[in-house]
Order: sequence, then structure tokens, then C-alpha cells
Amino acid sequence: MSIKLNSSITLPCGAVIKNRLVKSAMTERISDVDFSPTRGHERLYSDWSDTGAGLLISGNVVIDRNHLESAGNVCFDSEEMIPKLKKWSKAGTKNDNHFWVQISHSGRQTNIFNAVRPKAPSEVQLKKLGLFGKPREMSEEDIEQVIKGFVRAADIAKKSGFTGVQIHSAHGYLLSQFLSPRTNQRNDKWGGSIENRSRLLRIIIEKVRETVGPEFPISVKLNSSDFQRGGFTEEDSLWVVKMLDELNIDLLEISGGTYEKLAFFLMNEDQKESTKKREAYFIDFAKKIREVSNLPLMITGGFRSYDFCNEVLSSGELDLIGMGRPFITNMHQIMGFINGDVDHLENLVLRTGIKNFEDGAEGGFYARQLIRLSKGKPFKLNMSPLWCSSFLIIHEFKKAMAKKMF
Repeated sequence: MSIKLNSSITLPCGAVIKNRLVKSAMTERISDVDFSPTRGHERLYSDWSDTGAGLLISGNVVIDRNHLESAGNVCFDSEEMIPKLKKWSKAGTKNDNHFWVQISHSGRQTNIFNAVRPKAPSEVQLKKLGLFGKPREMSEEDIEQVIKGFVRAADIAKKSGFTGVQIHSAHGYLLSQFLSPRTNQRNDKWGGSIENRSRLLRIIIEKVRETVGPEFPISVKLNSSDFQRGGFTEEDSLWVVKMLDELNIDLLEISGGTYEKLAFFLMNEDQKESTKKREAYFIDFAKKIREVSNLPLMITGGFRSYDFCNEVLSSGELDLIGMGRPFITNMHQIMGFINGDVDHLENLVLRTGIKNFEDGAEGGFYARQLIRLSKGKPFKLNMSPLWCSSFLIIHEFKKAMAKKMF
């Protein structure tokens, strides 16, 4: 049977997603000062639900307001927020699509505007533009609080009407930090071997499953590697994939890189020729996963042509297709793309010409666009790359100051 973008899929837990296109996680940065969702969240996800995508995944929702991924994150740490969260989940599921919450803790990737001494597996500092303080090594009690935080967030998500969760264990955030020997230099049961380094992820998944039950989707986002010497390798990743297979999660999303090596953001410069020819990032690694696991598999990044999406779905290389930026730049073409009426989506790339500013310019450009869309404003193509490159730092500072005054 030929599988296409508009084909439905039944996950191991029994949940049915109406088609194979996923709006992957993109940080919104628009929460209220009390870390709750806003009308902007409702507007964004209502619009994305109207695209016809089968699954929407939220941007980073943190479990600890002292360890934000970015200023403007929503934090799921209290059931008092559930009435507001129900409005958000309702807006994002109005077209019989799924809407999952991406749950995260930033660890050492918490910037200095939020935490001068963030908690992390080990005291390995992220040295990038002087924006990150030296972390404190987590105690057993700290680790236990993280486990409880992920479980509480998943429970709140289910009670609020979201239809699944994604546990973020990629891109250098806390669970990814535990997986990497570069950032996890512990000598206890949480460090050393890959079995020990993955222990925290395993326990969180097991306890989340106990809490949400067998019919609620649990996904994991995992790096193929960190693309750094001494970091999390493909061999490590395949070991973790086998573990996730045993845990019978419902969807595995593969990505790669950390704040130090933004492989998930600037792949156009770094990817292999074979990957460029086949359009999608991390597609070569997907083949290795298929050799060791039968988990439903998704990759985000690089997909732009209808025919190629259908090719990798029909071949069995992937089960779902993740996209981020097209849901900003080509939102009104998404439905046509799913149905085959639109055969290609443009890949808009923003560059300053200054190497050290490129990731900031790209990130700032799309962050500004998301904020515009959340206010009901249209996509704006003409933005200064240099101004975009400084936007995120200015945004973090202003939001941090506002929260201190709150």
C-alpha cells in the first residue's frame, strides 16, 4: 500500500493521527509574566490547526521556571493554570488533529538573565557569547525534583486537554546533557556508561507512563549525535533507541546538535552531499534506526517537496514528516501541500555574511515572525539580518526585567 502525506497512522498506544505531517516544536516566547499561555498562543495554534496538519507539537514548555529555555516560555508546574491551558489546547485541536506538549528543562543552557548558576549534571559551562553561567552539579534531591517535574507537567498536559507529550532529550537541554559524556562527568549511577547516562530519561518515561496511562501518546526527541568531540555519538544514540523500543514509546523524533553546535539549525552548511540530494536532515541516520527499532519515526528539517515526503513515507524510512519554518513562511500553503495541490515549499534562509552572527540572525528572524503571527500580523519578509541577530538577547533581557518587576 502506498503511504502518502494524507494517510492516517495508528500509534502503539492506539491513538490515530489523521495524516503524516507534523508541525514540529518552535519556541513561542509569548507567555505572560506568570509563565501562563496567552491569547497569542490560542491564535497561533488555532491558525496552525486550520492548516490541516495531523499533529502540532508545542514549543518548549518548561518544568522549572528557574530554568527557562527562553524568556516567554510557558511553565507547567501548577494545576492552577489548567483553565488557561484548556483554552490553549482547545484552540489547537479544533480540527480533529493532535496537539502535544513538548516538555523540557534547560539545565546549563539556561541563560544568565534567568539563572546565574543553573543546575546541570556536572559543572561544565556553556561558553557562548558570555550568556551562560557556570552550572552547579545536581544533587540526588535535584534529580528527584526533575523527575517529579516531568511527571507533573505530563499530568497537567493530559488534564488540560492536550492529546500527548513529547519529552525533549535533544539539542543540549538537560536530558541531553545527561546523555552526553561531554557534559555529564559524574561518577555515580547517573554518569559513566551509556546505561547510567540514560537512566534519568528511562525513569522519567516509565513514571510518565504510569501517570498518564497506556492510551496517552508519549514521544521522545533525541539527538542522532551532538556533532562534538567527546559528546553523544551515533553509537550512544542507537543504544538509547533500543532502550526506547523496549519502553514502547509512541513516536521517536530524531534531531542533532546543541547550542554549541547548532546542527539542527544551520544544516545547510554542514550536511553531507548525499543528504543534500535527498533533501531531509538526518535521513541517513534514520536507516540505522530502522535496523534496531520498529518505533514510529519522525525527522524534522529540510523537507520541502511533496514527492520526496511521499517517497520516504512509502519506502518505510519514516512514519511522519516534521516541519517547522514552513508553518511560518508558508502557512496558507500547508493544506494544499498535504493534499498534493502544492508540490514545493520554499526554504527561506537568512544570512548576515558574518559567521558568528548567523545562528542568531536565523533564530531572531523566526522568533520575530512567530511573535508577529501571535498578534494576528502577517509574515514579514523584509527584516534586517543584523537586527535579527541581536533580537534574542534584547528579548531575553527585557522579558527577564519584566518578570523581576512582577
